[in-house]
Amino acid sequence: MKLVLIGAGSAQFGFGTLGDIFSSAFLKGSHIALVDINEASLSRVLQAGKAFVAAHNLDFSLSAHTDRREALKGADFVIISIEVGNRFELWDQDWMIPLQYGIPQVYGENGGPGGLFHALRIVPPILDICQDCAELCPEATIFNFSNPMTAITTTVLRKFPQMKFIGLCHEISSLERYLPAMLGVPFERLALRAAGLNHFSVLVSARYRDTGADAYPDILAKAPAFFENLPGYSDILEYIQTTGKIPQTEGKTAMPDIGRTISSRQWSDRRLFRQILERFHLLPITLDSHIGEYIQWAHEVADHKGILDFYMLYRASLRMLTPTIELRVKERVVPIIEGILGNSGYEEAAVNLMNAGLIPSLPESVAVEVPARVSEKGIEGIAFPDYPRGFAALLRNYTGVYDLTAEAILRKSKDLAIQALLVNPVVPVCARVPELVETMIERQQQWLGYLQ
Repeated sequence: MKLVLIGAGSAQFGFGTLGDIFSSAFLKGSHIALVDINEASLSRVLQAGKAFVAAHNLDFSLSAHTDRREALKGADFVIISIEVGNRFELWDQDWMIPLQYGIPQVYGENGGPGGLFHALRIVPPILDICQDCAELCPEATIFNFSNPMTAITTTVLRKFPQMKFIGLCHEISSLERYLPAMLGVPFERLALRAAGLNHFSVLVSARYRDTGADAYPDILAKAPAFFENLPGYSDILEYIQTTGKIPQTEGKTAMPDIGRTISSRQWSDRRLFRQILERFHLLPITLDSHIGEYIQWAHEVADHKGILDFYMLYRASLRMLTPTIELRVKERVVPIIEGILGNSGYEEAAVNLMNAGLIPSLPESVAVEVPARVSEKGIEGIAFPDYPRGFAALLRNYTGVYDLTAEAILRKSKDLAIQALLVNPVVPVCARVPELVETMIERQQQWLGYLQ
């Protein structure tokens, strides 16, 4: 096997994914090609990977490439995790500049105006990567970890409809973190299915495996009090700011996997969750405030202090953590690869694919997040013909935004970007939206200058 990691100069992604791959018996003997535009960072990951292979006597080989096309030749699997520019500086612009124009956002990464500008920046380079894959490794399966996940997956699969391109997100892991404690049963006893849009998904069904009984009534009864009693981030943020250290929990850091969550016992927006639980009788699967980026009334009910604490803690902890290579599986990509190679037929909890009827109440040409069966045939999404009507209506409010976002990128159209804002349910203004778009293009010319 040949696996290509694009964005591998990021120690968090590079070290974490190498550890996952090194843990796999299926992938022994594979070659791993590391790709990044930052040669110094790439070299550090390569040397650490080679040292780890030698120290543990592992059967893997590694190479490093700043020339992406050289690395992609003959690849079987490609894993993408990239950002462009100064990550937090650009995110702050995405969040704060629309606020100056009268558009409130609970967060600015995946939905709302911030999500649009993020997508307009990052999707074009991912399309370039996919163009190279189409030419150099057309049979490869491509996994994407970059956000905004739905915008990326929708746009890529519109341009390359036959490409085996799958979006993966760890938000589904929240169910394993919370439901066992909430229900008082091991996670293995629960059969769960969630679906929706990425970061905008809910638990659709839940049952106890041993009895077959419906677990959702217990979830709805216990969830409000459970989440109400979870602590926020203020204490842990104060500890870091005061001591300059990451707190320890049972001999380990309280934040082992920043990409997943900062702590399994912290909470950033219980208020919005309460509204979804009470009004729609559904449990969101997101770990944080992302779901509020898509809903027009979320700003009214959001826990703004919790969201700001989370954001400050996330930034601070990334500066302090030193990623290492560990022989344990942290992300889902390697189990999926093993499922394909081993023709296992197992059910993966959440993948992002083009809808194509998987959730019939949503447009076919927008990506959705659903469970899937994994086999030698690839990844086959599981359909939800009876998806909850109320939440489907919320999702439909946003699918038009993704439709226009994809078309704005593919057509390089400023007008369509403006329309994507004007149809966005969280945008309450009109007259100054064109000026907002012009301002963002001016501030982010290097990435948004292609819009005409």
